[in-house]
Amino acid sequence: MAGSLLLLLDDIAAVLDDVSVMTKVAAKKTAGVIGDDLALNAEQVTGSSAQRELPIIWAVAKGSFWNKVVLVPAFLALSYFLPFLIGPILIIGGAFLAFEGVEKVLHSYHKYKQKRQPAVHSSEPISDMAFDESAKIKGAIRTDFILSAEIIAISLGTMATAPILQQALALSAISIAVTVLVYGLVAGIVKIDDLGFWMKTKASAFSKKLGSVLISSTPYLMRTLSIVGTFAMFLVGGDIIVHNLPFLTHLAHNLEHIGSGFTNILVTKGFSILIGAIVGSIIVWIVHMIQNLRGQKAAH
Repeated sequence: MAGSLLLLLDDIAAVLDDVSVMTKVAAKKTAGVIGDDLALNAEQVTGSSAQRELPIIWAVAKGSFWNKVVLVPAFLALSYFLPFLIGPILIIGGAFLAFEGVEKVLHSYHKYKQKRQPAVHSSEPISDMAFDESAKIKGAIRTDFILSAEIIAISLGTMATAPILQQALALSAISIAVTVLVYGLVAGIVKIDDLGFWMKTKASAFSKKLGSVLISSTPYLMRTLSIVGTFAMFLVGGDIIVHNLPFLTHLAHNLEHIGSGFTNILVTKGFSILIGAIVGSIIVWIVHMIQNLRGQKAAH
């Protein structure tokens, strides 16, 4: 009996050790996507009041957790029964992410044009400038769903030959770790200004100075994250499309031989951004054309 228990414990230890190794490998493979996930989510609270920043992040983090609760078993089932569907599903997700990126750029451009136009006096509030918290949360959770799907798909690809129990444990571990890491860092980033105000209350001249620097730099940091987050939509969306369409994968592989170091990164990532922008623009054009046709039919 004691011998059987020791064997069982040894088997459990071996499984956990294998899971640990697979989790580390998957984390390395998905580091780039996790970085993009961080940038995308950090800019979601831009425009909200300071009191609502953490509740928004918490709401999105809960949504992210439930995304992974759905996605982990779904991808395990797909990889076992219908592995050929994973690629097309990821392409659809990548195309949608690219579409949202183009829509965001167009929205920012229209806002910029409105600011450049002479002010029109009106008693009605400008609703476009209001922060729609519910829409932001839903949009962030929707974007997280696509990013989580890619993280899980990439992770699953590193452990394709492992038993399904080990795959499930490893995917669960990395899903929890990614959620805690990303939204913990996001919470820290958006509260940098609060840290600055706290440091300004200290007696130390250095603390006061550093606090002032943190407070003054926070708006620029959030603006930068907003821009990086938009680029990440094109980059991640384009990456997903490139890596799941053979002719684009072949072209991307040829581009990997151009230059070295930073130049090579610019070329390969620039290609993904370009593909994301092209695909997103085509979808936006199709959507707007359908909307115009519907509008014309409704007018008649």
